[in-house]
Amino acid sequence: MINIHEVVETNQMIEKENLDVRTITMGISLLDCVDADLSRCREKIYERITTRAKDLVHTGKEIEKKYAIPIVNKRISVTPIALVGAACCHTPEEFASIAKTLDEAAKAVGVNFLGGYSALVSKGMTTADELLIRSIPQALAESDRVCSSVNLASTRTGINMDAVRLMGQMIRETAERTADHDSLGCAKLVVFCNAPDDNPFMAGAFHGVTEADAVINVGVSGPGVVKTALESIRGGSFEELCETIKKTAFKVSRVGQLVAKEASRMLDVPFGIIDLSLAPTPAIGDSVADILKEIGLEQPGAPGTTAALALLNDQVKKGGVMASSYVGGLSGAFIPVSEDQGMIEAVRAGALNLEKLEAMTCVCSVGLDMIAIPGDTSAATISGIIADEMALGMVNQKTTAVRLIPAIGKKLGDVLEFGGLLGSAPVMPVNGFSCEAFVAREGRIPAPIHSFKN
Repeated sequence: MINIHEVVETNQMIEKENLDVRTITMGISLLDCVDADLSRCREKIYERITTRAKDLVHTGKEIEKKYAIPIVNKRISVTPIALVGAACCHTPEEFASIAKTLDEAAKAVGVNFLGGYSALVSKGMTTADELLIRSIPQALAESDRVCSSVNLASTRTGINMDAVRLMGQMIRETAERTADHDSLGCAKLVVFCNAPDDNPFMAGAFHGVTEADAVINVGVSGPGVVKTALESIRGGSFEELCETIKKTAFKVSRVGQLVAKEASRMLDVPFGIIDLSLAPTPAIGDSVADILKEIGLEQPGAPGTTAALALLNDQVKKGGVMASSYVGGLSGAFIPVSEDQGMIEAVRAGALNLEKLEAMTCVCSVGLDMIAIPGDTSAATISGIIADEMALGMVNQKTTAVRLIPAIGKKLGDVLEFGGLLGSAPVMPVNGFSCEAFVAREGRIPAPIHSFKN
């Protein structure tokens, strides 16, 4: 039972410490929409989404009203479209037409984003996978709410370097096709190693083939709550630090569990997982970087940053798993540059660079996230950055991701403005030495020796 003290404490976290449920995401299987006729396939997809998710936004608002808990986004994830469209799409343009249908369906039910314009190619690409990947720039340029992701690597299969090379080109082309909007298309495109099937966060959400027909996944967030809790034990020992983070993560996760169960009941859709991630926003006081500073760093990027982030990530997970039996997604601490005001300040101060961010991704939940790079960065360099991040995930048996935004027409010191949760991103320098000969090699990097566990 929840006592009156916990109610008051939760209200405090919501009103003054930026506690929110970041997203209720409904995963929807589109496997029964497969059809050899493209028009019929699109009709089935639209009908399936608008029927299944017709009450999602309304339900979210009802829960907000009932419990006074902010639910920032209502979202949908679908079966990777490379699988759904394989029977009827024979050109990139035909795949892009499915993206238009997804966008129309997302708008019809009123969700903020729809994820799953995706392909899973960690070992090899089918013809449909390659066609979908080549369609991504057009699909993201011609839609508003569709998000795309591609899984390029895994611990069990290695790194598909042919797909890595192709995605470097597609990220550049997406940036060029959306240059009039500060390359916004790239903010809706992410590549993964070890992508989870049940991630509720965008841009990487898709409904995995191991999932049920429909499921409710919830992502919670509370960097401001954690920071406030740490202020009360300033100067304390590491034991006090860890216990405080763990207890706070437990409280935050219980809020998410409440919302998830209620949404599941009201929508008559099974509850899937709680994602325990600390997901920052551009709002003041809602920053993972500020937590790191409260732990004892002058700025993120200072010596000790990776250790502090590792501590934070681990304690968030330890606290969260005590609050819910079904934990999944990414779960931990996000370090997106554009979405975290404290990270932006650290970049501007010269404390944080791309190489340090890469080191931090070894111990956090995602990867190089929402990072603007100069508009003249080559596709080969983008692929090299992706390959480095895929290697970290593969060897360390964890999820890693890359969401880079080549700022077409921009240079170092310029800022991309996205608005809303996506925030703004200062253009960061990239190592200028070439990796073109490395990226040009064909095939895949094999899985590490510890992947053989049968």
